[in-house]
Amino acid sequence: MENTVSQRPAKKTDNNANRTEYYVQLTVAIVIGMVGVFIRFVPDVLPSLDQMTFMFSLIANILMVVASIIAFKVVFDILGFGKNKN
Repeated sequence: MENTVSQRPAKKTDNNANRTEYYVQLTVAIVIGMVGVFIRFVPDVLPSLDQMTFMFSLIANILMVVASIIAFKVVFDILGFGKNKN
């Protein structure tokens, strides 16, 4: 019996997700987000700052949004939806 299955070439895989810059950017995004969370609770720890609760919440929310944008950008770049297609 003859083999009728045609041989196909080996599949070239591009391990885009293993690039170090992605891990560094995700780490930076996580650190920014954690700083935002900790800043949010500073007035709870230091009662003398109770008058500035709105300012601390605003700063924390801005940091969380920045961290989320960075994280989503990196994830979409890993998945191949980013502008940097090689």
